[in-house]
Amino acid sequence: NLTGLGARVYPVGVVGRDQKGTFLKERLQEQGVRIQGLVTDPGRPTSTKTRIMGQNQQLLRIDREYKTPVSRASESRLLHYIYRQVQDCDAVILSDYGKGVLTPGVLAGTIHAAKKAKKIVIADPKGHDFSRYRGVTCLTPNRKEAEEACGRPVQSRRDMLNAARHLQRILKSRACLITLGKDGMALLNRKDFTVIPTVAREVYDVSGAGDTVIAVLTLVASAGYDLETAAALANTAAGIVVGKVGTARAAPQEILDYDRDTLDTSARKIFMLQELKDQIRSIRKQGRKVVFTNGCFDLLHVGHIRYLQEARRLGDCLVVGLNSDGSVRRLKGKRRPLISQEERAHILSALDCVDYLVIFDELTPLNLLRKLKPDILVKGGDYKKSEVVGADLVESYGGRVALIPVVKGKSTSDIVERIVERYGKGV
Repeated sequence: NLTGLGARVYPVGVVGRDQKGTFLKERLQEQGVRIQGLVTDPGRPTSTKTRIMGQNQQLLRIDREYKTPVSRASESRLLHYIYRQVQDCDAVILSDYGKGVLTPGVLAGTIHAAKKAKKIVIADPKGHDFSRYRGVTCLTPNRKEAEEACGRPVQSRRDMLNAARHLQRILKSRACLITLGKDGMALLNRKDFTVIPTVAREVYDVSGAGDTVIAVLTLVASAGYDLETAAALANTAAGIVVGKVGTARAAPQEILDYDRDTLDTSARKIFMLQELKDQIRSIRKQGRKVVFTNGCFDLLHVGHIRYLQEARRLGDCLVVGLNSDGSVRRLKGKRRPLISQEERAHILSALDCVDYLVIFDELTPLNLLRKLKPDILVKGGDYKKSEVVGADLVESYGGRVALIPVVKGKSTSDIVERIVERYGKGV
């Protein structure tokens, strides 16, 4: 999965001194993967799985392996390699299959070394005792594993949130991603909770879907993207591989094409920053003028719509920077936003006047402005030009700032106050 997506991978594990172990190492080397982290243990066979298929569906799997913990000598050699290599990595994946390699000592040593080196650590767990993974950045259990670890069902949205919070708390982790099979996945990133629906068209074989999720999630997160973006792409990649027979993988272009094909017209306007940057570069080559504005757009109203329509008339395309849920919460307080970032993005992108939308997690859009360099930066008339974040930056390269009058008496706060006044506690 990872090498197919362009990553340099340093696998760490244990193989036997047998034909299967030799075969595995040769195949990895053919893919350009370094195998120095694979420890040979003459006392263990190389784990082998044989799948019996019928009409493109897996009927049976036969496993030949040892599940006892690896020897102290093997454990020591594994940790020696990890300590030496972790500095050269962007992230560490702990993919626990319960085969005895990720002993408590190996887990604790790896997590400690990775945290000390300030690396992302993402773990796909096994068993009931998740405390073994304490300190990881993100845990990725499936629904069954989460239920067993929490001792409660994980069915409703509330169940998912409670389970993720429980695991996040006991592991002292930043995030928890619960994979839900046909229901997609649920992500709790710090305090922001998101349920991502599945995008699978057809399901032929679920083998390797979990491996695909953790691979794409880690790769995208280690490239600097937020976990929400990483999870969305991991969800797409999983939707692709379950539509193939065997332990398949998803190619980068395949993920991008699939993502666009499965989105409705409005959702195709929502971009990641790097993708949008490339799109804007193409637009500029056509001599078209790019207009940019930003905001929370929480509880969209007529004032927002008129403002966006006026902004669009100033150029050839309008880019909207949308504050993430976390950003809105830091700006406006813990009771906001009223509408989630996914819903706000979907509503805004359904407007004809909005051409592109990008979600940002910072308090200001300054980073977006540096990357996108719009021709015109638009803000509401209730601002003074000197108060507009990024005004100096835009003008420094020849752009300009435009202030559009706001519609008086039309704001999210006004609407909320009217609802409370009219309905009170009966809302």
